[in-house]
Amino acid sequence: MKGSTIVGGNRRRSGWHLDRRGRRALPGVSSGPRRAAAPRSGWALLALCLTAAIVALSLCGAGATPTNRNVILATTTSTQDSGLLDVLIPIFEKETGYLVKTIAVGTGQALAMAERGEADVVLCHAPSAELEVVRKGAVINRQLVMHNDFIIVGPSDDPAHIKGIKNAAEAFKRIAEAKVAFISRGDESGTHKKEKEIWKKAGITPGGKWYQECGLGMGQTLSIASEKRGYTLTDRGTYLALKKNLDLTILVEGEASLLNIYHVMQVNPEKFGKVNADGAKAFVEFMISPRTQAIIGEFGVDKFGAPLFFPDAGKDEAALGK
Repeated sequence: MKGSTIVGGNRRRSGWHLDRRGRRALPGVSSGPRRAAAPRSGWALLALCLTAAIVALSLCGAGATPTNRNVILATTTSTQDSGLLDVLIPIFEKETGYLVKTIAVGTGQALAMAERGEADVVLCHAPSAELEVVRKGAVINRQLVMHNDFIIVGPSDDPAHIKGIKNAAEAFKRIAEAKVAFISRGDESGTHKKEKEIWKKAGITPGGKWYQECGLGMGQTLSIASEKRGYTLTDRGTYLALKKNLDLTILVEGEASLLNIYHVMQVNPEKFGKVNADGAKAFVEFMISPRTQAIIGEFGVDKFGAPLFFPDAGKDEAALGK
């Protein structure tokens, strides 16, 4: 009996027939005993290898997306106000897939955030304070990134007569004696710490109406000093970035003690389990990479004729400024 298939309610002859054992077979084709199928282990192994290769390729290169994409960066206001982070962070985010939340505060506040585990990575400029936080175990992987310098700026008519002095402590003495307005950050930032260090060298405890603590970032402090025709201590990078909007001029610069050194460091994941250790490590490595260091060395050259920061990754910190 020939076999058939039902298509649209009609029986169609298919060419099948039943052999002597009642099994379907094609005409002229022997229906002897079936041979066992070839082992499939080789095909399965090949498929497994191909799958592994595809997964490996998807996990490497620029296309990889981190599991935890958010990185909290606690940093000094000078890196923000100078515009440097506006250049660097988009590059980091594009290359790594991480998203950076920048919290620009004074260095003292940034380090306090690290000690509470409220940031993943820190970029600041107060070496002695940083080392204390390292000693406490709150941060690890501290790396030298760059430097610029501190300068004393004030009104062009210079009522305290400090222009050209090479000793910052002597300049502060003259400002105090003249009782001319001095605007202090007053926020325990790296700049404020340096300012207090200079007052101590000068043997003066500043106070009175002429000495005003504003508790603000560097950019805002410069604006107040400009409005009040007063003096202030600032990092060179922020001053140059905002110079066109300020009625202030550089009066004291060049002393070795005015060197302004920046480090980047991870918040310790062994002490604070919720920090993004991978993201923090990636940011540290990015900041000290040759490409980023080259960008830092060129930043500001087109506008000011000189860089706002000097790249230092891999250098001996003790030799800086010599």
